[in-house]
Amino acid sequence: MKKNMYLCVVGLLSVYTHAQVGVGISTPQATLDVNGKTTLRKELRMAGTSTQVGNAGVNGQVLVSQGDGISPQWKSLNNVSFMEEGQYKLTNSYLSSDQAGITILSNGVLGDSVYKNSVGDDITDSSKGKWVKITGLENNFTIKNGLNRLTYQFQTGVEMKSSVADASQNVSFTCGIFRNSKLVAIRPDKISSNNNSEKNGIQDYIFTLNYTEPDVPVGVHKVEVACRKINASNLNAQFAIGRSVASNSNLSNAFTLESAFKIDLIEFITYKVN
Repeated sequence: MKKNMYLCVVGLLSVYTHAQVGVGISTPQATLDVNGKTTLRKELRMAGTSTQVGNAGVNGQVLVSQGDGISPQWKSLNNVSFMEEGQYKLTNSYLSSDQAGITILSNGVLGDSVYKNSVGDDITDSSKGKWVKITGLENNFTIKNGLNRLTYQFQTGVEMKSSVADASQNVSFTCGIFRNSKLVAIRPDKISSNNNSEKNGIQDYIFTLNYTEPDVPVGVHKVEVACRKINASNLNAQFAIGRSVASNSNLSNAFTLESAFKIDLIEFITYKVN
């Protein structure tokens, strides 16, 4: 009789061991299902086993889900602020630089004489200008949220050398930003050397182009920077973008005139409800 009673108790304990327990709910949906307030008086430990206590994390860490069936993990934020829903926040930045620059628009090369461009012009359409890419500035990335802002920041050095050191000569040029081969931003400019005999007719200039493009479509994008020569007062003037001209008597170099390009992806923050 005692033996039978012992077996019944063991069987009952086994049932309770594998049962779901509900607190404040009659039909629990998990091993422990609590419907109500919970007070935790000591540490919360994660990913423990039957032989090893779980990890309690350290001060300042937050608990991050790893998905269904996997224990959450403690993560350090490392000065990353929480993103609040309904705001635009910087989610990624893409940086590139280039010292090869553009030298094929130099002395003896005619400008394309195209003075106007429109958003959407194709980089390969020669009727819209003879564009030359700064190859080292190409960026490829993916946008996942259609509510966004793409901010472009481009800066480069420009240098020209007059055919005669004490002559006043100039070169008109323009640089643009292309997304998927279509023009999104442009700025025309001019560099002049006015009787600059003390530097052998050489003139340096810093060109900048900043622009913000809203609501770029979701998907994969390629962004490029290209420039072109519009005209020159003298065809024998030397001209370079993003590096020094061929003969500048060591007054500058590719490092001091290098091109830099930054893209900031700013997205509208929303939280998915599972």
